Amino acid sequence: MLRSAGNRPVTEGDEDRRVTELRTAVARLSRELAALPAEFRDRCVAEEELAALAALSAGGHPDILRLRRSLLLVAGAIGSVSALSGGLAQVRTAVELFGEPRQG
Repeated sequence: MLRSAGNRPVTEGDEDRRVTELRTAVARLSRELAALPAEFRDRCVAEEELAALAALSAGGHPDILRLRRSLLLVAGAIGSVSALSGGLAQVRTAVELFGEPRQG
C-alpha cells in the first residue's frame, strides 16, 4: 500500500501516487461495473459517481470532501453487489490515502 507520511503527497515523477492509486482503482471498478450483466436500481448513480471520481483524479489535486461524498454515493448505489466488493474496497482505500479533510 502506498501511503504518504503526514498525508503529504508521495510523488513519482510529476504525479502524486495517491492520485495514481485513485485513478487505477476507479478505472478497475468502472470496468467491473460495465462488465456486470445484472441491472440494479441505482446503477446509473454508481456510473455517474465513478465518472465524477475519474474527473477528480484527472485534475491531479482532488477535493477530499468531494472524494468522500462520491465514495459514499458509489457504495450506497452498489449496495450488496458482491461481484463489485473488491473493486469498491480498492476505491475506498485509494480515497483514504488522501486523509481527513482539513477543518476551517
